[in-house]
Amino acid sequence: MKPSRHLPLAAALLSAAAVLAAPPAHADAGTSAGCRTTVAAPDREQSRLRDPRTAALTDRAGLTTFTARFPAALCSVRNPVEAGQLMDSWGEALWQSAVGRAQGRRPGGDLAPGDDRPLYWTRVAMTAQLASWQPGFPVDTSTLRARFEDASRGLTNNGFSTTPGVRRVFISGFDPFGLDGDIRTANPSGSAALRLNGRKVPLANGGTAEIRAVVLPVRYEDFDRGIVERAFGPRMAAGPRSADLITTISQGYPGLFTLEAWAGRARSADPYPDNQGALSGGSYDHPVDAPGLGPGAEFIATTLPTDAMTAATQTPYPVLLNTQVSEIPAGQSEPVDLPDGPTPGSRAVAGGGGGYLSNEVAYRSNRLRLELAPALPGGHLHTPVLTGLPSDRDRLTGPDFERNENEITAEILTILTS
Repeated sequence: MKPSRHLPLAAALLSAAAVLAAPPAHADAGTSAGCRTTVAAPDREQSRLRDPRTAALTDRAGLTTFTARFPAALCSVRNPVEAGQLMDSWGEALWQSAVGRAQGRRPGGDLAPGDDRPLYWTRVAMTAQLASWQPGFPVDTSTLRARFEDASRGLTNNGFSTTPGVRRVFISGFDPFGLDGDIRTANPSGSAALRLNGRKVPLANGGTAEIRAVVLPVRYEDFDRGIVERAFGPRMAAGPRSADLITTISQGYPGLFTLEAWAGRARSADPYPDNQGALSGGSYDHPVDAPGLGPGAEFIATTLPTDAMTAATQTPYPVLLNTQVSEIPAGQSEPVDLPDGPTPGSRAVAGGGGGYLSNEVAYRSNRLRLELAPALPGGHLHTPVLTGLPSDRDRLTGPDFERNENEITAEILTILTS
């Protein structure tokens, strides 16, 4: 996820089975007094639901149980406490269903199992249903939505096991983005998160690792409100369930993987918007710090074992270490691009991952790592751009698209287990 000026370089409470067999708690209870729905003005993401292809992605993954039953479930709750519990249970059920489907444990629909788009569009449809809900008691809809979002993204009830001798690897991916260009767009980092979450995999040294994952939104507002810190903080707390390695993952450059040597503190991607159409307020010529950032350096270096990761595989995509940054050197006012990392006293403009949310997730997670667990290896991996969608925009998938998505996830796993 790297819109930048370097365009030549860039570009649960309920199991999944239970959801299929029966709706989550409260879904068939009596409607509470005064519960009704209204027509709520959609936000930018929800407005894209007008395109019938979004509903087709939910249907072709067998996830229409959620959108069909969620309104009745909302109208079954009797007070704010039950409403919050409903957000947790339905969000976790949606996440587990998407993970189970991606890993072949939950058959449903004719889309390829690892497709990340059905989770995204089902979640967006359910947030639109939540926005239209008018219960007979006062609720804070924005707080309820945040609880549902966190649960449906793997932030809750998704901790590591305590199996002795098993290494713990925590990763994050992203939602699809750039949807105004092609609403069929997917994100290979989100697909990898779904396919790898909870899996125990062999390591190159003969050991075993457990992978846990989350899928983050492409929205500045959520980052401002601390979703990265909520996702990564619990995995860095001392104890038997803490991570042994963290890496954020996003879609980056055409035709190659890059391990980013440096994450920058600044936002500088405007005029490229997020999924809500919002801008960060920072550009290449006028970088800004993101709201809510704790104290930290202008640039943070990766501590991932990049030599081993770049040596692990170069097939089908090359894997490179990217040391490029953009900065305003000390005592100067104009930004410059440097091929080999920042200079002392400079102001960050962009890390190797640019000045968008892929750079920011790396900076936020590793700033927190330095605060809570400085010895923990951490960094950022950019995937190749996922290509292969059919030229006919009424077709949602095709063999080239599915093959490319499979190959990217397989190579991510090879890199992680090196």
